[in-house]
Amino acid sequence: MSAYEWLIGTRHLRSTHRRGFVSFVALMSVCGLTLGVATLIVVLSVMNGFERELRSRILSVTAHATITGLNGPLMDWPSLQQRLRSQPQVQAVVPYIESQAMLAHGQHMQGANVRGVLPPEERRATGLAQHIRQGSIDELTDGSFATILGSALAHELKAKVGDSVILIAPEGTATPTGVVPRMRRFRVAGIFESGMYEFDRGLALINMADAALLFRTGAGVTGLRLAFIDPLHAPTLVQNAARSLGGPGFYVNDWTQDHANFFRSIEITKSMMFLILLMIVAVAAFNIVATLVMIVKEKQTDIAILRTLGAGPRNILLTFAIQGVLIGLAGTLLGAAVGTLLADNLQALVGALERLLGTQFLDARVYYMSDLPAYVERLDVFKVCGVAFLLCVLATIYPAWRAARTVPAEALRHE
Repeated sequence: MSAYEWLIGTRHLRSTHRRGFVSFVALMSVCGLTLGVATLIVVLSVMNGFERELRSRILSVTAHATITGLNGPLMDWPSLQQRLRSQPQVQAVVPYIESQAMLAHGQHMQGANVRGVLPPEERRATGLAQHIRQGSIDELTDGSFATILGSALAHELKAKVGDSVILIAPEGTATPTGVVPRMRRFRVAGIFESGMYEFDRGLALINMADAALLFRTGAGVTGLRLAFIDPLHAPTLVQNAARSLGGPGFYVNDWTQDHANFFRSIEITKSMMFLILLMIVAVAAFNIVATLVMIVKEKQTDIAILRTLGAGPRNILLTFAIQGVLIGLAGTLLGAAVGTLLADNLQALVGALERLLGTQFLDARVYYMSDLPAYVERLDVFKVCGVAFLLCVLATIYPAWRAARTVPAEALRHE
C-alpha cells in the first residue's frame, strides 16, 4: 500500500464537497456503530453481573460440595472427617443429617427438607448462620427440639418465633394397629432469610442429635459437607477428596451441579441477547456500504483521473477499503470505550435516574437485589469488538470492488 492510497482515502472522509454530506453520512455510520457496540457491551455486562451476584448468593448459603454414602448413612464419619480435613484446599468438613418431612402448624401443612446440623461447625461450612434474622443458631442444642425455619416456609405455615410446629417423618412406626407416622413437636427458635427462595421456602434446621432421633439414623449421618478455599474448583476438588478416602461407596456432588439450571439459563439468555443485539451492530456496519457507495458515486471523476495517471484496480480498491476500515475501527473503539464506561458506572447512573424519576426499577422484595449489577469481562469486549470490526471489513468489500471496476472513459464521457 502506497502513501497516496492512505492520503486519498482519508481525504475522501474529510470531504466538504456538497456541504459535507459525505462526511456527515460517515459520521452517522460511526455513531450508529458506536451505539450498537456500546449497547451490546452494557447488556452482556449486566448479564455477567447477575451471574456473579447469583453465584455469590449461592455460595454464601450452601456448602461447596457434599460426600454421601451410596449404601445408606456414613457410620464412620468421624474418621472420614479427619481425613478430608487434611486434604489440600479443604477449609471445613461438617456432618449433617437431612431428610424430607412434613411440617404442620395449626391447619397449615408444608413439605420441606429438614437438616440436622452441629451449630458450632455450621458457621465454618456455610454462611447460612449469618442470615438468621430472628433468633440464633446456638439455640439448636442437643435435646432442645428447636428448629429454625426459612422465611418463606414460616410465612406459609403462619408460624413465628416461639410457636410450636409438628415435624412428621416420612418413615412410620409399626404398631399392632398399623403403621403410625413418627411425629415430634419442635419449637420455632429462629427464622433465616438467605435471599434464595429454594432455601427460604424448603429448608428447616434442627440439631443433628435431634435429627438422628427423629429419623432413626443411629450413629450415622447422611453425609459430609465441604467448604473449599476456592469454590470455583469445587467439582475437581471434591472428586480428588473422595478418591483419597478409598472405596467405591461414595457419591459426590457440588454446588455447580445443584444449581446447574440457574447458570445454564443465564448462559442461554446471554447468547440469545448477543445474537439479537448483534443485529443492531450489523445494521450499523452495513450502513458503511451505503456510505462508501455514495462516496464512489460522487468520486467517479476522481477515480477516472487516478486510473489515467496509472493507478490500477488494486490501488483503487485499497483506497476505498481504507475508508470503510477506518469508519469501522473508529465506531468499534468508541463503542467499546463508551460501553465499558457506562457498564462501570451503571449502578450510579441507574440510582441517579431513580432519584430523578422518583421510582425504583428493581424491587428487592421481588429480585432480592435493589441495585443493577454489571461486570465487564475482557473476553466479551474483545468478542464484541472483533465481530463488529469483521462485519465492517466485510461491508467494505462490495463498494471497494465497485470502485475498482470503474472505467475511466465512461466516467469522463460527460465531463
